[in-house]
Amino acid sequence: MSSFAPLQNDTFLRACLRQPTEHTPVWLMRQAGRYLPEYRETRAKAGSFMGLATNTDYATEVTLQPLERYPLDAAILFSDILTVPDAMGLGLSFALGEGPKFAKVVRDEAAVAALEVPDMDKLRYVFDAVTSIRKALNGRVPLIGFSGSPWTLACYMVEGGGSDDYRHVKALMYSRPDLMHRILEVNAAAVARYLNAQIEAGAQAAMIFDSWGGVLADGMFQRFSLAYSKRVLEQVKTEHEGKRIPRILFTKGGGLWLDEIADAGADVVGLDWTVNLGAARARVGDRVALQGNIDPNVLFAPPEMVREQVRAVLDSYGPGPGHVFNLGHGISQHTPPESVAALVDEVHTHSRKLRSA
Repeated sequence: MSSFAPLQNDTFLRACLRQPTEHTPVWLMRQAGRYLPEYRETRAKAGSFMGLATNTDYATEVTLQPLERYPLDAAILFSDILTVPDAMGLGLSFALGEGPKFAKVVRDEAAVAALEVPDMDKLRYVFDAVTSIRKALNGRVPLIGFSGSPWTLACYMVEGGGSDDYRHVKALMYSRPDLMHRILEVNAAAVARYLNAQIEAGAQAAMIFDSWGGVLADGMFQRFSLAYSKRVLEQVKTEHEGKRIPRILFTKGGGLWLDEIADAGADVVGLDWTVNLGAARARVGDRVALQGNIDPNVLFAPPEMVREQVRAVLDSYGPGPGHVFNLGHGISQHTPPESVAALVDEVHTHSRKLRSA
């Protein structure tokens, strides 16, 4: 059985499973990141982003940094969603201040035919980091593992990096849907295997980031994004060593398809800030828990305004179980750390008040 310390704060896991909690748990997407001066120091030592992500000690150190500062209710593995296509041999690199770039792009029949699910040994550094972080947490809070969704990974693989218009990936999808489906099939198999390996290494929850699902047209989202996220969820463990493993699905810009996303098989649906939390809760009922969904740019306002917006989100969800507080997308690198302190404190304080009212 598990060689890890027993969990002292399981609030996040209970909220994911819609069980009662004493307060609303909170963690932040990209909570280990550039807004923290201590992260920037460690990254400078590592020499590069991938130098940080592929070094077990550094990845452990930066994952724990936000927990030293703030009483967050979960840690998330420090890694990148593009580790999987990198392991497929596409040659990932990050220039300082720029987004990710792939040396090879997947845009024609030959490139698609060459794709295969990578040997998970190539991602051993990720699983080693998971185990190391879980040990270092020593039961303080649960550890979340994650991956990009099959569609979101495909966007980067076809575009060769980030994109403003998704022209290449959408052109391929419309003109050669057969090739697009083949990329997505390989990605779905790889993502499921990757998440299961993270769970075996010690991750206590698994999150799928469908960051670019919201760029698709209605109808296309269901066929090319959601269908493959579902395929992943069908294969990812729901239990490990006698413990339930909650699975979270976050589609940025996915509010239009909330009902369909809620039926995809995840325990938790992540929402961006365009969605009214109370209305979303009424729609999904007891099917799933909800995660989100304050606008990350709220954190540039003075602390009192941050607290006011936090209360508005909590009041919108209302009393009762099934809410994990988070941002509607990743935290900005320019965020003042003291704003995060105000946010975390207000989530805990106000949610306790709501429960005692």
